[in-house]
Amino acid sequence: MAEAEQPDRLRPEHRVSVDDVRQLMGASTPHFAYQLRNRIARLIRHLPPTDPARVLGEQEIARLELLGFTGEVRGIPDQDGERRLRSVDETAPVRRVPGERGPLR
Repeated sequence: MAEAEQPDRLRPEHRVSVDDVRQLMGASTPHFAYQLRNRIARLIRHLPPTDPARVLGEQEIARLELLGFTGEVRGIPDQDGERRLRSVDETAPVRRVPGERGPLR
């Protein structure tokens, strides 16, 4: 998963839509959460705060940050004879790494 964007989305006349955000959301896994977060952030950064694509994008950025830091549920939790995997912790706080690059900069 690269952070490169589809050429059609880079054209100046392209109007960012909810479908653009949804297309990026479809590939979300813990391994690619941060790359997708960055792509969505770049895609929506110039949209007004009330634009539906930006609202959905900001919700997805929050979900991707949580997914990247805490992992995902793999299998059915608490099966007899099996213990939960360490990455399954829905209560873990989201940690942020300080730096110049933030999601919406």
